[in-house]
This record gives sequence, C-alpha cells and structure tokens, in this order.
Amino acid sequence: MYLLFDIGGTKMRVAYSRDGHAFEEPRIVATPQNFAVGMQTIERTARELSAGRPLRGVAGGIAGSLDESKEKVFRAGNLSDWAGKPLKKELEKIFHTEVFLENDAALGALGEAVAGVGKGKAIVAYLTISTGVGGARIVNGEIDESVHGFEPGHQIIDIIGAGKKEQVGTLQNYVSGAALEKRLGMHPGQVINGAVWDELARHLAYGLHNTIVHWSPNLIVLGGSMILGKNGIKIQQVEKYLKEISTVFQELPDIKEATLGDFSALHGALELIRSHSQKQGS
Repeated sequence: MYLLFDIGGTKMRVAYSRDGHAFEEPRIVATPQNFAVGMQTIERTARELSAGRPLRGVAGGIAGSLDESKEKVFRAGNLSDWAGKPLKKELEKIFHTEVFLENDAALGALGEAVAGVGKGKAIVAYLTISTGVGGARIVNGEIDESVHGFEPGHQIIDIIGAGKKEQVGTLQNYVSGAALEKRLGMHPGQVINGAVWDELARHLAYGLHNTIVHWSPNLIVLGGSMILGKNGIKIQQVEKYLKEISTVFQELPDIKEATLGDFSALHGALELIRSHSQKQGS
C-alpha cells in the first residue's frame, strides 16, 4: 500500500507497508552519490519489495535541508549531486502517486514521538548525534511548523573566533562524530578515553539547555551513534552538567535514549503518510 524510504549520506533504507500500520523488513542499500543512479536504485529496490502490489502513496526523508515547498534538497551535505534536483517530481514520475518528502532527522523525531520512547508525550524534542547533528520538535504527534525546517546542530554555543566562519563554535562542531574524528584522528568508536566522552557530554548539555529554553519540551530524545554506540556520550553525564547550568525553569524535562534504532525515520515516514491520508479522507 505504501512505500517508505530514508536516504542517508551513505545508506538508503526502503520498506513496504501493506496495511499502513506497520512495515515489512526494510531493504538497506548503499546510497549512490549520483542522483540519476539514486533514482534507479530506489525504483529497482521498491519494485522488488512491492512485488507488483499496488502503491497508494510514497513518503520518506533525506539527509539535507529541503526547500520551502519540500520538493528538493538545497543543501545535501554528503550528497552534493542530489542538491537542487527535482527529487519529489522524479519519485512521483516513477511511482505514479503522491510523494511526501521530509528531512530525515525530522522523520526520525516523528517516529520516536509516535512509535518510540516519546509515545504519549505532547512535546518531544529529538536530537540525533552521529556524523552530524540534526533534530526536530514534535507537537501532538506532528512535526512542528517551520519555514525552513530545524537545524539544532548549527546553533552556536561558543562565539570565540566568530569572526572566522570556520571557527564558529556550533554544537555540531563540538559533539558530532565527524568533528571528533577530525580532532583526534580516529573513528569515534575507537575512542575509549572516558575524559573525552565526559567533555562531549558537557558540550551537549549546553546545546540541550538552548533546546529546553527555546522548545520547552516534555521530553528530550537523543539518538545517533554518538549516543547509542558502545563508546558514546552518557545521558547521565549530560543530565549532571545540564542541572549545573540550568536556572530558568523549575523542572527539567526527562532525557531518554532513542529506541527505534536505524529505522526511526521509516516509522516517521509511515506516520507522515498515514496522517496525510487521514486528512484527505476527512
């Protein structure tokens, strides 16, 4: 009935939902750097999964910032050839049905809010800390309204050197996996020094302080390899530092690890298309 996808910088996840309430085992393939090859890969994978079964809709996310109409990516990070290409129109041409497109971190946030650890909470703030830092605010089971989406990783937590763009201290430049690897010259999974992870927890606490005063959530959900990996930022340490610096609100929201793993965006895509279908039917 529905096709779901999550296009990441290195991997692409595609799944088929027969009933609109759950999806079958996802197919994981490498994400082609070339846009045209990427479209061919999605089409071929989708045809294999659907096995001739009809599609009533398609929804998914992509790593990058979308234009206001949510039809194409204008900043695609590791997928530079995808930037500016008519992603939504190409997918609708391939599948002959309506396509709903979102940022992958926003769909991950939606998935955790409606099917994961945030289920039942009115306002959920979600941050994924991995190669980069992304996230979104979910209100009553829907991605909060915005003009250009959400980019919590690009908030500035240190203005030292702000006169030089490359030195601006964004949250992403402090706590992301790519930033850590650049500083230490090794993959984050190889870092076993507890002091390093403790310092990352302190930096993340400052970012979450901003998240709390801006978004005022019931719950903060943290996902991504820098949180969920064998070696990673410990939520208990983040909470410790957050309590030390937070003086604005009487109570702090709970902070919990994401529970849907690599498929949170697929859960979010399913909710997105289900929500649109319900609105069209009402």
